Amino acid sequence: MSLSAATIHVRLGDKQVLRGVTAAFARGSVTAIVGPNGAGKSTLLTVLAGLRKPDQGVVQLGGADMQAMAPRARAQRLAFLPQIPEIAWAVEVRTLVALGRTPFSGGRGLSAEDEVAVDKAIATANVGAFAHRNVLTLSGGERARVLLARALAGEPEWLLADEPLTGLDPGHQLDAADLMRRLAFEGRGVIVTLHDLHMALRVADRVIVLADGLVSAEGPAREALTPAILASAYGIKGRIWDGEQGPVIEVLGRG
Repeated sequence: MSLSAATIHVRLGDKQVLRGVTAAFARGSVTAIVGPNGAGKSTLLTVLAGLRKPDQGVVQLGGADMQAMAPRARAQRLAFLPQIPEIAWAVEVRTLVALGRTPFSGGRGLSAEDEVAVDKAIATANVGAFAHRNVLTLSGGERARVLLARALAGEPEWLLADEPLTGLDPGHQLDAADLMRRLAFEGRGVIVTLHDLHMALRVADRVIVLADGLVSAEGPAREALTPAILASAYGIKGRIWDGEQGPVIEVLGRG
């Protein structure tokens, strides 16, 4: 099932945040949306998730207008992880993860199939060690992994995550990057916003560079993150070179 956006315009207050953004996404791959602060990355992701209606343009999921879809039908296909997640209830971790099955269970209790999906999500996100703890006692990084498990419990065709590596230590950042690659290998579509360009090089099959609400570049990471694009989008001098574990971006200074 494809996901695409056509000529998306969004205005927030007196600022035109997105200006005619068009992009198509494929399952079986990881797409990273990058760009400087205020470029419109988070806004584009919420539009792609169907959580914000664009002022102009259309998002289609499997050829259907996202805004015309019932929220439950959309939630059965697509999971969204916000940049600043809030957890308001002092519940057990497993209970929170199980909420990811709500689009299927309707809140009527978990079936045997639901229980299996919850257990799999807990294992995949590596949160089994604290599955029975109060979620409010966890660190920020641990909570982030729990919320990822909740998203995975719905077994979504698409995972959209806004800065999913924020708050994770380097080891868990690598684990999360490897998980994204694994989800794509399984045939799911993964779209993430990232500030860390090195991680974008490591995890993404394709990179979209946003700047001033426009797509500045898109394509394979090494083609989208050229010195010229780094200079125009970020105002920096940089280069890509091959390290032991793959390409590395070196920032040399302001452009």
